[in-house]
Amino acid sequence: MTLIITLALLAANLFCFLLFAHDKAAAVRGERRVPERVLLLSAAMCAAPGALMAQRWLRHKTRKQPFGTWLILIAFAQACAVAGLVVLAYRAP
Repeated sequence: MTLIITLALLAANLFCFLLFAHDKAAAVRGERRVPERVLLLSAAMCAAPGALMAQRWLRHKTRKQPFGTWLILIAFAQACAVAGLVVLAYRAP
């Protein structure tokens, strides 16, 4: 079960990273872009690490506000959820 969850999270983060990369490429070429709400929703689906890596490595949407603030809030909420799950897992008998 743990392997399935790990693979699902890796796939979600890879998808999110590639979505950011696609948007960056479209921006450079002047083509139709991925809407910000789609980028944020993809990050919210347990893929904030992939979104943050894409933002930093690709230098994409780094100065755009409130996008950056929302992305940080999503990452913080996911980190809190993971911390809560870890605490619950170690407290269970």
